[in-house]
Amino acid sequence: MPAEPEPGQTTEVSDGVLLTTLPAPAGDAGAAGRPGVRVITERMPSVRSVAVGFWVGCGSRDEQPEVAGASHFLEHLLFKGTPRRSARQIAEELDAVGGDMNAFTTKEFTCFYARCLDRDLPLAIDVLADMITSSTMAEEDVASERDVVLEEIRMHHDTPDDLVHSVFSDGLFAGHPLAREVLGDEETITRMPRDHIHGYYRDRYTPEEIVVAAAGNLDHEQVVTLVAEALDGWEPEPAPEPRNLRAGAATGPRVLLRSRPTEQAHLVLGGPGLARGDERRFTVSVMNQALGGGMASRLFQEVRERRGLVYSVYSYHTMHAETGSYAIYAGTSPGKVEQVLQVVRDELAGIVADGLDEAELIRAKGSLAGSMALSLEDTGSRMSRIGRALTTSTPLLSLDEVVQAIERVTLDQVRTLAGELFTPAATLAVVGPLDDSSADALSAYTAALAA
Repeated sequence: MPAEPEPGQTTEVSDGVLLTTLPAPAGDAGAAGRPGVRVITERMPSVRSVAVGFWVGCGSRDEQPEVAGASHFLEHLLFKGTPRRSARQIAEELDAVGGDMNAFTTKEFTCFYARCLDRDLPLAIDVLADMITSSTMAEEDVASERDVVLEEIRMHHDTPDDLVHSVFSDGLFAGHPLAREVLGDEETITRMPRDHIHGYYRDRYTPEEIVVAAAGNLDHEQVVTLVAEALDGWEPEPAPEPRNLRAGAATGPRVLLRSRPTEQAHLVLGGPGLARGDERRFTVSVMNQALGGGMASRLFQEVRERRGLVYSVYSYHTMHAETGSYAIYAGTSPGKVEQVLQVVRDELAGIVADGLDEAELIRAKGSLAGSMALSLEDTGSRMSRIGRALTTSTPLLSLDEVVQAIERVTLDQVRTLAGELFTPAATLAVVGPLDDSSADALSAYTAALAA
């Protein structure tokens, strides 16, 4: 991504994507030399809608243990009202014009977004900016929303095919900020006082941490003006301490078991992956697509279609600022766990030993390029692409540039990377009707596979 423009100036980041950095808010006592909110847009003149998102560069990894879950808690609380709008008014204003509004939290950022007709973009920006800068966070709202968040945590724990990914992440990144569960846990959410949540909000929701992204039938300069007007009078806190980046993931085979009275055992097997800025990110995308990215992938064809051991099996690769992870999920009968693991291990070993064949490589590249092109046909996807890239300092490439990068991936590159990632020192997470003796057996089995 090119250097960000000086405050008030606009630069073209990519084809049709414009970026402006606003001056620091007038109410900011430390405004001298401080960057303001960044506004990035992509014009899509063929549509009648606009998607806009306020991206905040903080997530669960930025929390201290005593406020674990605060980023996600805030995602809920910012919908509960401001001095200008009640919670009901926030809900009704976009709904009244046919728009919709929502939010989500990850380990590294939080996003509040809306989609509406192009004529209603001023309203969407005003509502979102009001929430981001002026949340009242009344005690009674914190108390009621605390119960909602606790129910969400309980629902997560009652969903084994969701929970198993959290167990895996906790085991893989043990002792690292990335191990923190985005939702927090019942203990920290129950004990977290309103003042701690509000303090985290004031500390983290600052101009340099906020990106406003919009895509659709819009004019960039109008969006910049609307955002500047909506933020007028905001008095943010000083900039937060920079995020502490440190690579790290557990090494050596590990088995983490959460016993649940379910019909299936849910498995995630994986290990450390690539960081977001790694030049091999396109290679890992191609490899992942061939391994477990679709119905034509090795895992789907071998584990489900040929052997009938599972209904669902897939692989994925997640990238963070300084590290990443690769993982394979499967849900199977408890008696078939070891058989599924053996087949998965055989497939990984096959890629390490022999790589992909030419047909697999071509098919994976075509699938990635096609799915990416299809995903960018709506305003929400376009907004998400540019907002996520700027928030995470990821190079924003055009679709053609991405396709070219995918096409440059070679068989040798895939095989070399497989040898680096698919090591015997894997982490295995299991959620299902298994006991401690099963965990011991799986530990022995995993160690045997690693030998």
